[in-house]
Amino acid sequence: MEVNKTGTISVVTGGSGFVGSHLVDLLISKGHEVRCIVRKTSSLKWLEGKNVKIFDCGISDVEALEDVLAGADYLFHVAGVVKAKNEEGYKKGNVETTRNLLDALLKFKVDIKKVVIVSSLTAAGPAVPGKPLTEDMPVNPITRYGKSKAEQEALVKTYLDKLPISIVRPPAVYGERDTEIYLMFKTFKQGLMTFIGFDKKELSLVHVADLVNGIYLAGISENSKSQTYFISSEEIYNWYQVADEMQNSIGKKAIRLNLPHFLVYSVAVFAEFFAMFQKSAATFNIEKARDFVQSAWTCDVSKAKKELGYEQKVSLADGIKRTVDWYKDNNWL
Repeated sequence: MEVNKTGTISVVTGGSGFVGSHLVDLLISKGHEVRCIVRKTSSLKWLEGKNVKIFDCGISDVEALEDVLAGADYLFHVAGVVKAKNEEGYKKGNVETTRNLLDALLKFKVDIKKVVIVSSLTAAGPAVPGKPLTEDMPVNPITRYGKSKAEQEALVKTYLDKLPISIVRPPAVYGERDTEIYLMFKTFKQGLMTFIGFDKKELSLVHVADLVNGIYLAGISENSKSQTYFISSEEIYNWYQVADEMQNSIGKKAIRLNLPHFLVYSVAVFAEFFAMFQKSAATFNIEKARDFVQSAWTCDVSKAKKELGYEQKVSLADGIKRTVDWYKDNNWL
């Protein structure tokens, strides 16, 4: 397909979602022509009124990707499956769709400048307290989701001799439009903050504005080809710090309750059992409980700082205040 280009063209998968829509906003601000690949069933509320081209072909059919990829300069693959009933669901949503995208780029001979694959800290696995993970450490995923993201990364590496690709691994992401960590804000507003276990679990956490900036830098950087980067906060936090900032921003205190690990697993077993009778996967399950009880989910961003010029611009205090203010303005809190 011939394309008369007048500027930089960026294709975003998952552009209708939380992280993807923020990336779309950033790309538009940089003057890019943005094309979003979405499913026919996707809600487009975060894209309404924005100068984007919507392609509702999804990413399961290689042939359907020809038009959207034609003439593209950058491909940002943000879409993925975070909940599935079984291993096959994770593999289909995170591995096979990635294969389809990369095969389509090769089949249609797209002269792409960079492909950025958004993976996850869970692909690398948990850390040891006081020792954040670096990109050169062996991966050790502990859940089906994490294993599917590690498999996605392994697949991507088989294409590095054919395509210019970078991998970005974020930790937990929060910010405006988020619906996952939002539940914690909502519970806090209702007067309760729960902590898993009795130790100060360490975590890396990234505000969505910092994450999409890191994704963008991985795309445009000459240094990032064939490289993997953690994009996260420069500071390591614990959940008590997070609770303190939520209290400051929400303007009220909450009862702080420590839940022993065995109770977390018990709740997960019940949730998973009842999900067996529903079409959708359980939001909280045994694997999620396994994630929660780990002592540290932390990563080191030194490589991204050195090679991409990345830096954390949104502090924990500012990020939580921005998030709370947005939730209040949109009547979520």
